[in-house]
Amino acid sequence: MRLIFQAQYLPFIGNECDNQPDSIVFSLMDYPQLVDDTGRIIRNDKRGYISENSAKILNRLNIPHNNWLKLTTEFGKLFHGPVGTLQELTDYCEHLEKRRRHFAKCCLHFYSN
Repeated sequence: MRLIFQAQYLPFIGNECDNQPDSIVFSLMDYPQLVDDTGRIIRNDKRGYISENSAKILNRLNIPHNNWLKLTTEFGKLFHGPVGTLQELTDYCEHLEKRRRHFAKCCLHFYSN
């Protein structure tokens, strides 16, 4: 029997409730702006920057701008397995009865607990 570790999607709660651990602290309407700002920085034929609104989102998520750009442009190079906070990685490994947490150093570097 094969066990599948199913991802749980968190709800968007907006920016009015900062201290709810099981939610994403920006609104669904803010997400396209963050994606657009990111794309304008990454693409050579576009001029852009992280807008004030997107900067606030990244601050609430506790992701520095440089880490955000590195994660969005080099994700496949940085991670080759499960990704998340160190606690999520630990839970995942325990669920699969794995002894080692591969990529724990990357998770610690890019994600805050």
